Amino acid sequence: MKVLRRNGETVEIGFEEKEGQKAFWHTSAHVLAQAVKRLYPETKCGVGPAIENGFYYDFAFSFSFAEEHLRAVEAQMKKIVRESLSLQVSRVSRQEAEDYMREQGEDYKLELIRELPETEAISFFKQGEYVEFCAGPHISNTSHIKAIKLLSVAGAYWKGQEGNKMLTRIYGISFPKASLLEEHLHMLEEARLRDHRKLGRELGLFMLAEEGPGFPFLLPRGVILKNLLLDYWRRLHSREGYLEISTPVMLNRKLWEISGHWEHYREAMYTSVIDDVEYAIKPMSCPGGMLVYQQEPHSYRELPLRMAELGLVHRNEKSGQLHGLMRVRAFTQDDAHIFMTQEQVVGEIQRVAELIDEVYQRFGFSYHVELSTQPENSIGSAEEWELATRALRNAMDALELPYSVNEGDGAFYGPKLDFHLKDSIGRTWQCGTIQLDFQLPRRFGAEYIGADGKTHRPVMIHRVLFGSIERFIGILIEHYAGKFPVWLSPVQVKLLPVSDKYLPYARGVLEKLSDRGIRAELDTRDEKLGYKIREARMDRVPYMIIVGEKEQESGTVSVRLRDAEAGRQERGEMAPEALAEEILALSGAHS
Repeated sequence: MKVLRRNGETVEIGFEEKEGQKAFWHTSAHVLAQAVKRLYPETKCGVGPAIENGFYYDFAFSFSFAEEHLRAVEAQMKKIVRESLSLQVSRVSRQEAEDYMREQGEDYKLELIRELPETEAISFFKQGEYVEFCAGPHISNTSHIKAIKLLSVAGAYWKGQEGNKMLTRIYGISFPKASLLEEHLHMLEEARLRDHRKLGRELGLFMLAEEGPGFPFLLPRGVILKNLLLDYWRRLHSREGYLEISTPVMLNRKLWEISGHWEHYREAMYTSVIDDVEYAIKPMSCPGGMLVYQQEPHSYRELPLRMAELGLVHRNEKSGQLHGLMRVRAFTQDDAHIFMTQEQVVGEIQRVAELIDEVYQRFGFSYHVELSTQPENSIGSAEEWELATRALRNAMDALELPYSVNEGDGAFYGPKLDFHLKDSIGRTWQCGTIQLDFQLPRRFGAEYIGADGKTHRPVMIHRVLFGSIERFIGILIEHYAGKFPVWLSPVQVKLLPVSDKYLPYARGVLEKLSDRGIRAELDTRDEKLGYKIREARMDRVPYMIIVGEKEQESGTVSVRLRDAEAGRQERGEMAPEALAEEILALSGAHS
């Protein structure tokens, strides 16, 4: 597939590569705009970028555009594709670009052009009668697009700012093969069925309320699930020699100025005033971790010093970006900060990478790693950035762990390795990260006494495994479709008495299981057994045990499984003690 860049260069890039996908979906967005302009010439165009899975375009229609209009637009897009239009790129002056968009009546495009640097030449891409100014890249011909599907319509404020006009955003997806579209649509249907917002409500895990947009409420079963994850996290960190700390949720402005967050992250922070002093609620825990490190002197013999924190953080996310547990304003971050000598850097990075690998394998995730390099808005010297980036590369190379490079997307204080896990239906999620930081130790004046008796500055790693605990729960809900493995299930056993007559025996079984640490619930409702079984299945409980006259007389329980075992869901009768041993063995093997 030939890809056309804005400088006129044409290169051969496969669709499976990131730039190839960006070019493919960016061109598809242009095809969408061309189709809309053909059908509704009075429409004004906003922006139309490629996104992670597909593309969208924002339009200002002169009428109320709705889902029922998508079919006509999609048909017109397919017609454009069949016309096999080649794309040409040209570079024009700012004045020429403004004149063209003014003539076309494209007010939004004109506004974007006026915001560009005056000295910058502007690239225009043309396909047939449609001309669009953008940076590219694009595929060389629309005929490469073999399958298109428009997915949905949504509202979107111009430039994402709530005070601006609401535009109509059309989302779509396209592929070079029809089979890829079929696979994607199947994945979307699976994702719909697994939606953690729906399952979270049905399974009693969490709730969202209008009184706190972006501030999720964990329900009793959700708290059990969270605590199971945190217990697992604590066992790992104790084994790996981490010291757990806890730092305040709110600290004063001076601290955030020293760390650089006030300058580089201020818009995402909530603030308050106490005794005429400005404070910020922490969006991350690292400055507090620095204060803990500095509260006493350190020797090289203590390094590496690994400090971990389950910190409640708050970030001012825009309301339009909130999404269940995946994008929230308050969450628990499983942060850790490692202070070390320069000689220890590569080894510590490797150790963290191996820990992340262990965690993701435990939950059945595969993953890929992305190295993000120095952004434009950064602090520190070029030499420090080069040193930090090379250390990350060396650690990955020594582990023989492949990675891609994401230029310019590092944290403002240092480069990072991001771990993108893949769930059971093929979607990727960025969770774990390793960030190498020379800047915060310098800005805070952190020191240790070396073997030479002199003071030295430590290097710092920021890292998370789960990322946001709440977001990780959302990912797990969708990954397992609510059918958590036995060790992670908030309710492992549901006891279903045939009638009230057998409740005393059922309570005795419940007590035996609970005494062994099994998470069991007793259904005491006056309902038919078949109804209770269906309800337990809807709750995705791994084990359903039935107690009636036969079981009471023999001192056993009849076991049914959530998931069929060798084609059978009924396991038959078991002693409660044997069932407990089986569940504990499964939990011990996987927790």
